Amino acid sequence: MIPRWITIAYLAYLAAPIVLLFVGSFGDLWLNTLLPTGATVRWYAEVAADPSFRRAFSASLFVAVMTCAACVAIGLPLGYAVFRARSARVRALARMLYQLPVALPPLVLAFGFILVFSSDALPWLGSVWLLIAGHIVLGLPYFLQTVVSDMQRLGLRTLEDAAESLGSSGLQRFLHVVLPALRHSVLSGLIVVAALSIGEFQFSNLVSGFLNRTYPVVLLQAFYGATGFACAATVILLALALTASVTGALSARGTARFATARAGR
Repeated sequence: MIPRWITIAYLAYLAAPIVLLFVGSFGDLWLNTLLPTGATVRWYAEVAADPSFRRAFSASLFVAVMTCAACVAIGLPLGYAVFRARSARVRALARMLYQLPVALPPLVLAFGFILVFSSDALPWLGSVWLLIAGHIVLGLPYFLQTVVSDMQRLGLRTLEDAAESLGSSGLQRFLHVVLPALRHSVLSGLIVVAALSIGEFQFSNLVSGFLNRTYPVVLLQAFYGATGFACAATVILLALALTASVTGALSARGTARFATARAGR
């Protein structure tokens, strides 16, 4: 009984700020009270009409899409190489290296980018491509962790050995065995990367230029103005994150079904 109440209390603790933000996004006035007064939908209309938010939303989507594309291009071959490495020490070292950015605060990474890319030799600070490069560093470990873990869970080595015994080449095994088996895993990893990229603030706040500010950076400035406007803008960001979480959960469920079906054969 006690664990149930602890779980309920924790869920309520998590949900309370989100509920208040949602209520505040429809409140007409919210000043020094627990709940807003009045009701309106104009805040969402103002967010949609605000040019800075539209530009920031487009910038966040562009950065997220390019980050996901780069994670696939870099992460799939790298994850496959780690998975196929013969030495356990090499695999362990590779995992330690690619997971290092998880332990590195984005603030530290941003300061390093500022020092390197604000020089006369590399004057790229504030460019959208430098912002994408930073998001790749921050998101790639999560993509690799998802893909490499599922490679082991799905037993790809056994599938590849069977395909090799039938005369398939390494490229054929990768294209016709590995990639189809990992379709749900890749999608799950990309959803995590996209969610992290869209919600990332610390690195983007220091590295992005004025025209390339992402949605969370502009969102912070909204809280210095109308509270209802800021709540509406935050709810939109939460809706994107929730959509990504639900999609990721469905993709992970698809991977689990594939592994269960294969184990039953």
